[in-house]
Amino acid sequence: MEKFRWCFIGTGNLAATVASQLRKSGRHEIVSCYTRNYVKGKAFAEKYGGTAYDTPEKAITAEGVEGVYIVTPHNAHYRYAELSLKLGKPVFCEKAFTVTAKETDELISIARDKKLFLCEAMWTWFSPSANMAKKWIDEGRIGKIHSADFRYHIRTVGHKGRHTDPKRAGGALLDITVYPITYAYRLWGKPELIESKAKIKDGIDLCEDIVFTYSDGLKVNISASINDSIGLEKMLIRGEKGVIKAPFFHAMNGLTLKKGLFIKETFKGDGPRINSYIDEFDSVAKDIRSGKTESSMVPLKATKAVMELLDIIRDQIGLNYNNLE
Repeated sequence: MEKFRWCFIGTGNLAATVASQLRKSGRHEIVSCYTRNYVKGKAFAEKYGGTAYDTPEKAITAEGVEGVYIVTPHNAHYRYAELSLKLGKPVFCEKAFTVTAKETDELISIARDKKLFLCEAMWTWFSPSANMAKKWIDEGRIGKIHSADFRYHIRTVGHKGRHTDPKRAGGALLDITVYPITYAYRLWGKPELIESKAKIKDGIDLCEDIVFTYSDGLKVNISASINDSIGLEKMLIRGEKGVIKAPFFHAMNGLTLKKGLFIKETFKGDGPRINSYIDEFDSVAKDIRSGKTESSMVPLKATKAVMELLDIIRDQIGLNYNNLE
């Protein structure tokens, strides 16, 4: 198909990774970009294509733009998504979608009023391996699920940047804990009970341990930290007949189903082993060109539900975003 034309709002590390993959795919191109530092924006455009602009309005309304990809720190998602929608452009916005569920509600209302496409860029919904995990569970391949563990531990504390900046809604919850929360919601919906505890220092949550309990007795244990690389990342879903597991569950394009000692099935999706963004961009481009106002993969009600779960957890652990830029 003809290349889909993007405006990038944000030109940091993730933007560069995505831009590189889009260029290599041959199915997408960047026609404009904006970041508050014009020099950095210009360097990004020279490397990945398009034109850097000195205002977001100019970038969003640049000739040829079909969709706006927002890849700024969390605190700016709402601001640029609102602006893009009000300027009449479809929006694909990185996770966490906004800082609060209230902001998400407002964006959904604007998008529906203007009949514009709006979608969260959360690869758990687009990932072939995550979708295969759901298929295996829905088919009863490992029987009734009785427990699941999600662990995502990395270390960003000590590094400068958005991850540890309270003014940009830094911390574990919106940056990494959102992945297992989304994964659990994707598979089992909202829990009956949420129990959360966390360590908060200098205005950010360094780590949290969360337990989701469902009406059928299923317990989902979530552990996330930006202050500890021990154990890294893993997922283990236990059923009466077997288990589903994956390392680097939030990004790896593969997982394993085991039943007893001798039955083992491994799934690997197309494309690179890890960190592929192409599935989601291809899906969103197709939806926008088809005239859809909502993703065929990520229902807006699901994005709203996850934001509501994040609000509950934040209240339980006493995390406040009171001094955002």
